Amino acid sequence: MFKRPEILMTPGPTPVPHFVLAAQAEPLVYHRGPGYGALLDEVVEGAQWLLQTTADIIVYTSSGSGGMEGAVANVTSSGDKALVVSVGFFGERFKTMLTNFGCDVTSIDYEWGNTAKAEDVIAALDKDPEIKFVFCQHSETSTGVVNDVEPIARAVRERDKLFILDAISSIGAVDINMDEWGIDVCIGGSQKALGATPGIAFCAVGPRAWEAHAVSTAPRFYFDWTAYKEALERPDSESPWTPAISVLAGMAAALRVARKEGREAILARHVLLARAVKAGAQALGLPLMGEDPERAVVVTAVKNPPGLTDTQIVGALRKDYGIVVAPGQGPMKGKVFRIGHLGWFMPVDVLQFFGALELVLDKLGYDFKPGSSVAAAEEVFREAGQ
Repeated sequence: MFKRPEILMTPGPTPVPHFVLAAQAEPLVYHRGPGYGALLDEVVEGAQWLLQTTADIIVYTSSGSGGMEGAVANVTSSGDKALVVSVGFFGERFKTMLTNFGCDVTSIDYEWGNTAKAEDVIAALDKDPEIKFVFCQHSETSTGVVNDVEPIARAVRERDKLFILDAISSIGAVDINMDEWGIDVCIGGSQKALGATPGIAFCAVGPRAWEAHAVSTAPRFYFDWTAYKEALERPDSESPWTPAISVLAGMAAALRVARKEGREAILARHVLLARAVKAGAQALGLPLMGEDPERAVVVTAVKNPPGLTDTQIVGALRKDYGIVVAPGQGPMKGKVFRIGHLGWFMPVDVLQFFGALELVLDKLGYDFKPGSSVAAAEEVFREAGQ
């Protein structure tokens, strides 16, 4: 039987649309000339547009974790006190990075599935005024949690600390206003809601972050912001080192289409898809994970039916129907499966997913009303005029 490509409904990477793949198939441009400079400028301007910022954009050839490490390496010095607001797997990654760079790390560790609270950050900063930096996730894909970062950023700014936000999976799916909210460093990536292929990370660097960078003594070379800023300021914008030119071309294409769709339309699309996924899961009697699941417009974490494991469900969806969702991570392993609905998805993709999920659950012996999840998701789309 003909086997089509797998359908990615994971927290990332996400499906790559045809226009991104076509852009990546174009002949290479020389990375020390105007062709590459135009591509890089387009990516920089697109990132500024998404983040609603005038901050400098540092573009790396790396995974999102490279952007996270770049943020740590460019503002901290050994011995600095840093606070990590951790709601899951990637908060723990920030803690590891900061520790490896010699920082004195304090953390607020929430139970996985809970959201961060500004009052907890305020209490931690007031308790230890020597803390210089606060590191936080916007969207935590291990749990589906989307933090309300605006009040957190405001509290951090009021105490004259630096606020560094991992928005790798939220940029292009959740509203971010970097300048208005007072975010000092915002980290993004290519392979999530933007729908480009993995390989590009970026840091939006505000004025206070540049001040911290000027006195930082952390070791760095490849991720050094100064090298990137100097290269951007050449007559034709450049990267300091040989970049992933084709991947950047794909990201430029993705941003080009996103700007045509419009920021508000993109955000509304993600909200609608998330509502439909949640309605479908609940129609099957599957509880949603987390204290505030309605904010989870990037990834929906669903608790397993009684007697079934995430491995069974994820494995059968992939083997029988070529649909890839993610199992649980960390303490959630074996307890939930995670459905990604960020990026270039349409209502029909959600309906197709629930049709396959129902067939899998039926084979695994779970009792439910056939067609209920498809009908519930379809009703969400019908009410929205889709």
